[in-house]
Amino acid sequence: MFQFITKRPLWANILFAIVLLFLLLFLFLTSLDWLTHHGKILRIPQVTGKTLAEATKELDKQGFDIVIQDSVYVDTLPPLAVTKQFPEADAVVKENRKVYLTVNRAEAPMINMPQLVGQSFRSAAIVLKQFGLKLGDTSYVPDFAKNSVKNQLYKDQEIPFGTKVPMGATIDLVLSSGISDADMPVPDLFGMTLGDAKVLLEGNGLSFGAINPPNVKDSLSAYIYKQIPARMGYDNKLNRIHQGQLMDIWIQTEKPLRSDTTNKSPDSAPNNY
Repeated sequence: MFQFITKRPLWANILFAIVLLFLLLFLFLTSLDWLTHHGKILRIPQVTGKTLAEATKELDKQGFDIVIQDSVYVDTLPPLAVTKQFPEADAVVKENRKVYLTVNRAEAPMINMPQLVGQSFRSAAIVLKQFGLKLGDTSYVPDFAKNSVKNQLYKDQEIPFGTKVPMGATIDLVLSSGISDADMPVPDLFGMTLGDAKVLLEGNGLSFGAINPPNVKDSLSAYIYKQIPARMGYDNKLNRIHQGQLMDIWIQTEKPLRSDTTNKSPDSAPNNY
């Protein structure tokens, strides 16, 4: 094998090596177009908005490889619709390029319901948008904190903070309308249970303020023995109260007995209406 090299003069071997090198370089350059698919280009079709099955069929037909890159949830698009593609439509690429797709989820993901009660209407609307929820109907009840959220509802039912709801769900809000200009006689809560008094106040657009003492066991069954503002003033006339105002109460476990001064304003606690 080596006799072929050793029998020739050195200059002949050098010349042979140079010719062989140029031959290999020529072969490489002429095959470069074939190796790189030079001149064979394609345009990426528009598949955003189409179903995954339609997009796969179209891309596969044109020789593209498909990679599902991510999934999101958009409630305005059908399940498994393509929400994003890379490269974008009409991009010029070579054959056998990969096209990365982002697909809409088949089902809405479940999220924790945020706490909206106590927030302003504007803040609640921002939080709903951040959590991917929709703002539904708004209704109003009398309360002193105008335009604050009093309750949050899903499908006409109160939904507590932390409850699982599907992303894109519609949440209705109950807002405070502020203190009404119209007034009414102060209701008499003496001797009522806390539960019955709560129903009475809510029906008249009123709410509890302070409940004293706050740590009574089974407070809904406890009895009210004192209220501010009182039912009657010292002039034996009915005190007046506006919708949206608060009433402070005192409760005990035993049902109280009424005295002559029960419904009159106490000296130590002036009316707050």
